[in-house]
Amino acid sequence: MVEVRKICCIGAGYVGGPTCSVIAQMCPEVTVTVVDVNEDRIRAWNSDSLPIFEPGLQEVVDSCRGVNLFFSTDIDEAIKNADLVFISVNTPTKTFGIGKGRAADLKYIEACARRIANVSIGCKIVVEKSTVPVRAAESIRRIFNANTKSSFNFQVLSNPEFLAEGTAIADLKNPDRVLIGGDETPEGQHAIEALRSIYEHWVPKSKIITTNTWSSELSKLAANAFLAQRISSINSISALCEVTGADVEEVAHAIGTDQRIGSCFLKASVGFGGSCFQKDVLNLVYLCEVLNLPEVARYWQQVIEINDYQRKRFSSRIISCLFNTVTDKKIALLGFAFKKNTGDTRESSSIYISRYLLEEGACLHIYDPKVKAQQIMHDLIQPTPSERHDPATVSRLVTIVTDPYKACENAHAIVICTEWDMFTELDYEKIYKAMLKPAFIFDGRRILDSLHDQLQHIGFQVETIGKRVNQRIHFTAIEDKSEIDQQQPLKKIKL
Repeated sequence: MVEVRKICCIGAGYVGGPTCSVIAQMCPEVTVTVVDVNEDRIRAWNSDSLPIFEPGLQEVVDSCRGVNLFFSTDIDEAIKNADLVFISVNTPTKTFGIGKGRAADLKYIEACARRIANVSIGCKIVVEKSTVPVRAAESIRRIFNANTKSSFNFQVLSNPEFLAEGTAIADLKNPDRVLIGGDETPEGQHAIEALRSIYEHWVPKSKIITTNTWSSELSKLAANAFLAQRISSINSISALCEVTGADVEEVAHAIGTDQRIGSCFLKASVGFGGSCFQKDVLNLVYLCEVLNLPEVARYWQQVIEINDYQRKRFSSRIISCLFNTVTDKKIALLGFAFKKNTGDTRESSSIYISRYLLEEGACLHIYDPKVKAQQIMHDLIQPTPSERHDPATVSRLVTIVTDPYKACENAHAIVICTEWDMFTELDYEKIYKAMLKPAFIFDGRRILDSLHDQLQHIGFQVETIGKRVNQRIHFTAIEDKSEIDQQQPLKKIKL
């Protein structure tokens, strides 16, 4: 068995940085070097202001940085010296070409494989840490075989991450399981044992699962697809609750107490986001289509369609309640990260809701305690596979603020898109006095449930997900779908 004394991780993002920081802390005899082509990101990792926000991460990095944890842009040297190399680079959904909008773009994975093959000598264990399609390891192996020098021996393993942003450090230190996939040859099993020995420093043996490579790769896609499916399932029920008078929180509690179902991921909201769920489900859909499994592909595609439907439905409700127009109206959007306790905005529902409102001409004042203004503007301007967005229009209609009270001044409505705890502690009486009347709150995360009576007493019109709130302020709104369908469409502003 290869003894792992030096580890190189290619990619200093949300997976590579925290994962290798915890490995370094838990394995003081192992030298861990995290490398990236992005000099600014590496500079941030070497500073007191880390490039990502994750509770507990700063303390972990401070405990071992400069001792056995290093961050560098010297990729070739780190690869050359390492016994084990993690590939933790981005695998975004393709935006053009075959598989556009569904297939994973593996150009960064391929580039890493070629670089490893080019500079490596001796024995190397190469580990897929990025989320990849099934049989991606085979592609890496083919590149190695075609470029192997006589002095280079390798084994390719799959070791997918199962972190939840916001709790990544806790998840790494106390994982539900660690999954390692590799070849069923003696060499492959030796490589699995070498990686297992690293995790056994702090993870019980019973929690380390070993499989073949393909099972490991598919398990990651399947796990995220099942979690996304649960969110779309409860969100579909939330729509039914709103028209029947049921409360989706009560329904979720009732079905969650069934031990066959469980309560996790039954929280209705404006939809799931993050770097993995949508990307992995779309990847699974594409894989099924390519393998001629159209019925399976359609099944998983519906998970994405319900998520899109939930975002559009919430946005349409905002417009309908604001007397069927938001043109030139100031709307305070609180929260831009895809979930609390992270600064990650990838596939955040806030992006989609903002775009829907901007298309109607709304003036958005956006506040998030952890997301930088440049990131928010970048996300709103960034083109999608189906459309492009005019930077001038976005700049004119969007204002980024650093104070939630400032965001709400003279606003027609507050839209809560991220469940930051601080939003439950705001002085809503002060906020109400500064807003235009009638003043609306749209709670897209169900974090204000305990405050509904208080907010209504203050004077707010409260709207939430999956529940009818008995309103004290009555207003004219179009409820009948047939009436909506007969109306002339609103003029759209091209983004």
